[in-house]
Amino acid sequence: MGLQMDVAALTAFMKEAFEQVAEDFVVERVAEGEIAVRLKTGYRHLRPGGTVSGPSMFALADVSAYLVTLAMIGPKALAVTTNCSIDFMRKPAAGVDLVAEARLLKLGKQLSVTDVLIHSEGGDKPVARASLTYALPPAHVR
Repeated sequence: MGLQMDVAALTAFMKEAFEQVAEDFVVERVAEGEIAVRLKTGYRHLRPGGTVSGPSMFALADVSAYLVTLAMIGPKALAVTTNCSIDFMRKPAAGVDLVAEARLLKLGKQLSVTDVLIHSEGGDKPVARASLTYALPPAHVR
């Protein structure tokens, strides 16, 4: 199938389809079956104690899995999360963005499965890992 959307196309799609959160995320790199997405963390992403909240890390994992899937199937807004498992492994560094590296493990006719590792910017150990499954709209097969 090959790459259907590049960084510019994914960024434009996010701004059009998800304008309410698009500014929080930056697509840094996309290749066939892989993507890097940054969460620009701010005060609204913090929990008591000053660390990035679990829901913010979940959002980063979910957006990354969604975008790597769309990169391969094209702009299909109706691809939806059907499952997510996330492990929070260590406290994110304070005051820095989070970066997700997502890898598409399977792209089938009905489902995509993605593995996501989240790091604090500049950190070498992951702060979270997630596995996500997306249900794909029937029209994605060409």
